[in-house]
Amino acid sequence: MESLMRGTSLNSIPSPFLNHTFRQHDSRFTFGFKSPSSTLINNRRPSPPCLRAQQSEKTEEFKVRNSQDEVFATQGIRIRRRPPTGPPLHYVGPFEFRLQNEGNTPRNILEEIVWNKDTEVAQMKDKKPLYTLKKAIDLAPPPRDFIAALKAPYLRTGMPALIAEVKKASPSRGVLREDFDPVEIAKAYEKGGAACLSVLTDAKYFQGSFENLEAIRNAGITCPLLCKEFIVDAWQLYYARAKGADAVLLIAAVLPDLDIKYMTKICKLIGLTALVEVHDENEMDRILKIDGVQLIGINNRNLETFEVDISNTKKLLEGERGEKIRQKDIVVVGESGLFTPDDVAYVQEAGVKAILVGESIVKQKDPTKGIAELFGKDISA
Repeated sequence: MESLMRGTSLNSIPSPFLNHTFRQHDSRFTFGFKSPSSTLINNRRPSPPCLRAQQSEKTEEFKVRNSQDEVFATQGIRIRRRPPTGPPLHYVGPFEFRLQNEGNTPRNILEEIVWNKDTEVAQMKDKKPLYTLKKAIDLAPPPRDFIAALKAPYLRTGMPALIAEVKKASPSRGVLREDFDPVEIAKAYEKGGAACLSVLTDAKYFQGSFENLEAIRNAGITCPLLCKEFIVDAWQLYYARAKGADAVLLIAAVLPDLDIKYMTKICKLIGLTALVEVHDENEMDRILKIDGVQLIGINNRNLETFEVDISNTKKLLEGERGEKIRQKDIVVVGESGLFTPDDVAYVQEAGVKAILVGESIVKQKDPTKGIAELFGKDISA
């Protein structure tokens, strides 16, 4: 046990250990069940110099994270970017570690996804340094104009353009389609009149992949592609572009204003369109103050509770906000909870010019037919 735990951190501790404590008893360690918020019993053994140095570094890191959280809080961001575990406070025998508690347990599914993504991206960056991605981008075909692709069908038909989502599963609904062939689904969407495609690339929670994105790009699909990912690092923008994306999703519930400003500039630099997603009035007000945002998605799903209410779109487009959007010529995309022609008509009347739909069409045996049923008519002409 001693060799197993020496020098470990929360992320490397096998999950069975996370809800236990260790106690020193008759020179042996025994497991003891305690409440999640419990701390380790300190046996008061003096910390060696090397451990004190490590503690000092972790304390500084904790201070940085705390200051970031304070900035996020001033902007109404409730999602913490990383587990705020803080510096280690206890030295027990030859090792130290922290228990899972209220501070370092995700408070909702979005926070859990973001914490997992932060770790995942750190590992991916080691394997794919930025300079290799820049080389891949230089050799890649030019990006397709995502916004122009949305405006064209709206002008032609007077109905919202469709961003059809290639999506196998979700945390709230589980597996949506067992016989999941991303390329065949993408072809069916394009045949059914989709203006653009959204491709889920998160593997752990949505069973997606960047291989799916690449496969669709290389299959002769002409629709622009949105990389539907949880972006927490600018490196991901380069990775998405290198894998064939024409657009990426930036979530205001996760990213502070400075990150969104920085990332939208990088998107323009490398040819990506940024779809900035909001969920409430505060997030909409924040994004409308940022110059250069051309595409805003209103998600009717609360990403903390996963509850859906399509009236959210109407609420966020009323009054002064709607007027600012019209003045800035921002294209608004309605997202989540759209299953019928009445739903589409409702959000269109509220002011959207495009909709992003996954579940209601990907579950159909024939996604092409599913699109016609969603709009109440064939939109492929």
